[in-house]
Amino acid sequence: MRLRSAALQGLGLGLAAAVLWWLARNTALTLEQNGIPLGFAFLRQPANFDIGDSPMAYSPADSFLRAIGVGLVNTLRVSVVGWGLSIVMGFGLGILRLADNPAVRGIARGVVEVVRNVPLLLLLLFLAATMHALPPARAALEPLPNVFISGRGLVMPSLGLGAVHWLAGIVSIATLALAARRGARWWYVAVASGLAFAVALAASPPATDIPRLQGFNFIGGITLSPELTALIAALTLHHAAHISEVVRGAILGVPSRQRDAAFALGLSRGQTLRFVVVPQALRAMVPLLAANCVSLTKNSSLAVAIGFPDLVSILNTTANQTGHAIETMLIMIAVYLTLSLAVAAGMNAYNRRVLRPAG
Repeated sequence: MRLRSAALQGLGLGLAAAVLWWLARNTALTLEQNGIPLGFAFLRQPANFDIGDSPMAYSPADSFLRAIGVGLVNTLRVSVVGWGLSIVMGFGLGILRLADNPAVRGIARGVVEVVRNVPLLLLLLFLAATMHALPPARAALEPLPNVFISGRGLVMPSLGLGAVHWLAGIVSIATLALAARRGARWWYVAVASGLAFAVALAASPPATDIPRLQGFNFIGGITLSPELTALIAALTLHHAAHISEVVRGAILGVPSRQRDAAFALGLSRGQTLRFVVVPQALRAMVPLLAANCVSLTKNSSLAVAIGFPDLVSILNTTANQTGHAIETMLIMIAVYLTLSLAVAAGMNAYNRRVLRPAG
């Protein structure tokens, strides 16, 4: 019986492989007859199109490969910023939904319900239209000191960190991660590296670049285009609303006797939440936080709807100019699959650490 089952499975796999080979062969022959042979040699050709929001040096004379690299960097920076902001905002909204004050609890619930029930694409289009409808730079809004929002985008001060600052900061973060993973002996190294980072900042303070209005636009600081600002805001709001429900459910899942015991020991509500409830709730949160981070990375592809040059937008332009639609789709699939698996692997590794027994 086992031999027969294995033979049938082998026959099925063989037929599936034969069908796939036949489809691939016919597709390749058809494309070759139309003067579009399969292959990735086109990536070395000049792109001949401009990219308005490029975080790295790029010109139309550069290759398609470099243009795709610009799109990948744009996708990565949107994803990383979106992860951090959505998790922080989601935690805040989730805790506010459990507040004792009914007004605060009602407002938090209203925000979450509105954002969750509005399609992400519609929210993105609305925010993009709102950004373009803002006043010009000369009448820019200033919600915070030296932070300006106008039809030109979001302008903020920037810190000019040098190579020494970056090196000391990276070493400090790495040793802190090792200390959290390896135990008490590494905390001395983490403290020493943190002090080295502080000394580097004190010895050579980073230059602060404050934006200022000159003519019809701002100079200095960091400028985020209206499309990038709208994309980050839409992704952050959408996923923060979902994360808030994850946080709220995980906190409610902690037995009430844990809170009662903490109050009996004299801990305040904030201390109980920080030292007793959240560490236990984190075990239930992490898998769902990982799913939200992966979803945010994939949803960043909606940037094509507002003209932001992310990976999908640039690959679509590449396919239109070269005719190599299959190759560009394969690149797109490979990149998003790799990003999603990398995010999931990182969060799963953290989840295993959270679930590891103490001691």
